[in-house]
Amino acid sequence: MLPLAGVRVLDLSRLLPGPYATLVLADLGAEVVKLEDPRGGDYLRHLPPLAGEASGAFQVLNRNKRSLALDLKARGGAAALLRLAGAFDVLVESFRPGVLERLGAGHAALRAANPRLVVCAITGYGQEGPYRELAGHDLNYAAIAGALALNGPPEAPLPFGVPPADVAGGAWVAVAGILAALHRRTATGEGGLLDVAMTDGVLGMMALPLGMAWARGAPLRRGAELLDGGAACYRTYRTRDGRFVALGALEPHFFARFCAAAGRPELAERQLDGCGRGPVEELTALFASRTREEWTRLGREQDVCLTPVLEGDEPRADPQLRARGAFGEVARSGGEGAIPVLASPVRLDGARAPFRPAPGLGADTDRVLAEAGFTPGEIAELRAGGAVGPGAPGDPTAA
Repeated sequence: MLPLAGVRVLDLSRLLPGPYATLVLADLGAEVVKLEDPRGGDYLRHLPPLAGEASGAFQVLNRNKRSLALDLKARGGAAALLRLAGAFDVLVESFRPGVLERLGAGHAALRAANPRLVVCAITGYGQEGPYRELAGHDLNYAAIAGALALNGPPEAPLPFGVPPADVAGGAWVAVAGILAALHRRTATGEGGLLDVAMTDGVLGMMALPLGMAWARGAPLRRGAELLDGGAACYRTYRTRDGRFVALGALEPHFFARFCAAAGRPELAERQLDGCGRGPVEELTALFASRTREEWTRLGREQDVCLTPVLEGDEPRADPQLRARGAFGEVARSGGEGAIPVLASPVRLDGARAPFRPAPGLGADTDRVLAEAGFTPGEIAELRAGGAVGPGAPGDPTAA
């Protein structure tokens, strides 16, 4: 039995943070219904490149979900949402603060409709504060939190290759908060409101470096810190074949073992010379003397925290990731063949949900409404008013 079996989640979010959070919940057994505008749905559906009828990004993030097409701005749309809320345990949304209130289905109204409902609001800056209504993206949130300033060479900060604010600062904070709220509900019977600010979340990733900076009484410096490439024992190096390896030998015994295995034992005592920089120049020349494969073999044989920097599609062939079942496949949306997907990293007793394809826009509209108590006549009335899209092909409850 999957741990969240029986938990129902209504997902109003779009793009990345909310959909990734609800994907994790779905993979843990929750039933996730994705509420989308009938006119195009989640913006991510149409982001190139497409894989069949929908974006590859959309299909990876929205497998194992159902789709309900409901226009919250149309006549009866907001009232339908409040009624739907009574049939769910969790509602996730990513509108700017105040948007749902203006539509007539704000947080207070949702919780009045279902006092047991856990409402999770994911925004860039949170429900309070002077930035609450400002637009932004991952880059902006990481910039405000101070994380962006640490990424890149001393000359200029660089955007991250992955979105830390969206995923680590938003999605995972939402998952943790939702699980905590559901646990509390078992004791109190009450739901709650989770205010997830991605800026707060990415700031939380700064706890260790900020603690070190505050202790020494000097601010963080890009390219000069222990964990941002400023130390010889913890950085990437180019190899003879133009590839890269990552050396993470922070502990003195690992660094000493590496230096000995690489034929330069005298470098070990210089690990943190020069205000922590260490023998960067010597190691740069040393790594350039062998190929990535040669260094990879040494790292595994000697166990010295030395790994290859895998690029492109190389992680899919990595034996460790393959052994962990990190990758899978689902059928393409509206097309032939399959598309690779990532398994959620949270596992309990090895239980895993099967990979089901992402839903077509509105494919489950009539069924979801019927499950929430809407009669065929009420569904037909919503459809006539433009609040829901056309019935899905083959749906026996479609008007």
